Amino acid sequence: MRQSIEPVAERSVRIRSEGPPRSRSQQTIAQRAVVEGFGYWSGKDIRVEFRPAEPDTGIVFVRTDLDQPVRIPASVACRIETPLRTTLSAGGTTVEMVEHLLAALSGLGIDNCEVHVNECEMPGCDGSSLAFVTALQEAGTIDQHVDREQLVVQEVTRVGDENNWIEARPAKRGEFSLRYRLDYPNAPAIGRQTLEIDITPELFCRELAPSRTFMLQAEAQWLLAQGKGTRVSTSDVLIFDEEGPVDNELRFEDECARHKMLDFVGDLSMTGCHIVGRFIAHCSGHRLNAELARVLLQESQVSTPALRSA
Repeated sequence: MRQSIEPVAERSVRIRSEGPPRSRSQQTIAQRAVVEGFGYWSGKDIRVEFRPAEPDTGIVFVRTDLDQPVRIPASVACRIETPLRTTLSAGGTTVEMVEHLLAALSGLGIDNCEVHVNECEMPGCDGSSLAFVTALQEAGTIDQHVDREQLVVQEVTRVGDENNWIEARPAKRGEFSLRYRLDYPNAPAIGRQTLEIDITPELFCRELAPSRTFMLQAEAQWLLAQGKGTRVSTSDVLIFDEEGPVDNELRFEDECARHKMLDFVGDLSMTGCHIVGRFIAHCSGHRLNAELARVLLQESQVSTPALRSA
């Protein structure tokens, strides 16, 4: 049966963690993990292999399909502008649609990892981070006994304009939290959604990781007319018409806002640091997320605090 969504004034949810966050050392995965799928943009079959990495490596993509493998750091300095996705480039070689994979690594607190991939695009899977999270959880993590850097928001910082913006504020409890408002006034099935959540591994996996990519039916039709996404079906992403998702069902009433927050976590991880700050975003996307990451690296304090005992 078709899932029809009744228009509402606003869906607003607040999810907080229990207790203050704890400092910890750097982590990597305990063993290799593999995710396979196809690229939403290219339609090609793709294999991603996550490998453990030494302390202070960070997250590095490795293009293994080239004669000489190319390493591309997951750094905002390597980001280039592309529509509707996050793309990284180094030495003329790119990896794209990396945001869901990066969100999984960041959400799980994995600081060091090599991501070997045999195409320029990450697999779309179901449009969320869930496949990556599941594989990484099965691989497990190990403590590397090296302090990790923190990026601490020291003062109110804002990027964007009156219609689309993000504001970073100091965190009173030392947390990383995000309040996101999504507003689709001309698409009542999506409408206005607001969610506030503390970004911890437990809450990320439960509340954000399963949330999927979405778009309006008119946007999907336009992409198909451009020859993009021809292998993607309504079971792979959420396509909204005036009544709700087409041939699909929501996992959360506010799944669209949650997916925007998932993207934010992935994009902000390109700072290479654990973030301490409170963020408020209104209808922002990849471009503003990256702009904020750059500004925070310039204006905020990066440090390696002494670890507190568990």
